[in-house]
Amino acid sequence: MHIAIVDYGMGNLRSVSQALQHVAPECNITIASDPAEILRSDRVVLPGQGAMPDCMKQLRSSGLMDAVMQSVREKPLFGICVGEQMLFEESEERKPGVTTNTACLALMPGKVKRFHLSGTQEDGSEFKIPHMGWNQVRQDRDHPMWHGIPDMTSFYFVHSYYVEVANPEDTVGSTNYGGWFTSAVARDTIFATQFHPEKSAQYGLKLYQNFVAWRP
Repeated sequence: MHIAIVDYGMGNLRSVSQALQHVAPECNITIASDPAEILRSDRVVLPGQGAMPDCMKQLRSSGLMDAVMQSVREKPLFGICVGEQMLFEESEERKPGVTTNTACLALMPGKVKRFHLSGTQEDGSEFKIPHMGWNQVRQDRDHPMWHGIPDMTSFYFVHSYYVEVANPEDTVGSTNYGGWFTSAVARDTIFATQFHPEKSAQYGLKLYQNFVAWRP
C-alpha cells in the first residue's frame, strides 16, 4: 500500500510520516510534492498548520490542489488540523478592525471560525487562545476510524480556529473548550481531525493504524 502525505510546504510532515511508518512498516509512506505521486497513491494524508490564507495559497501554487480534489473522489483521505479545516467552504480571518474570508476546498459544507471565549476554566484560569494541550474527544457517532479507541479519549490540540459544520451528521467527534466544538469529521472517503494524532501517543497511533485498514 502506498500512502502519500501531501507536501505543500505547510505541515508537520516528518512526525506524520514517522507515526505511519511505526504502525504500518509494510506500507510505502512518502512525503509527496508531485501531483502524480498523490494520484498513484492508495491513501492520502492532508496535514496543515499556520494561517489559512497561506495554506490555501501554498496548496494552489504547489500544483497539488487538483490532485487532492481528485483523490478525495477515489480513495481515503485523512485531514489533520488545518488539513481538516481546509476541507470546508471558507475560513474567517480576523485582523484589527477587519474580518475577511478565505475560500477553502468546499469538500464539506461549513465554515471555519476563530474561538471567542470568556469566563474561566474549572481550575479558575481564563480560557486561552490558542487552545493548546490535551483534551477529550467525545465520539458522536460510530465510525471505523474509532475502532479500539475509547470514548472520551484525550488527544493533543494546538489551534485558534475550529470548524462549524453545516451538516451535523458530518461531526463524528466533539470537544469541550468553553463550549462544545467539532473536533473530528467524516463523510464518504474523508476522515479528519482538529487534533494531532501524531502528537497523541497510543491512541493517536491507533487512529493512523485504523486509517491504513479503513475501507470506505
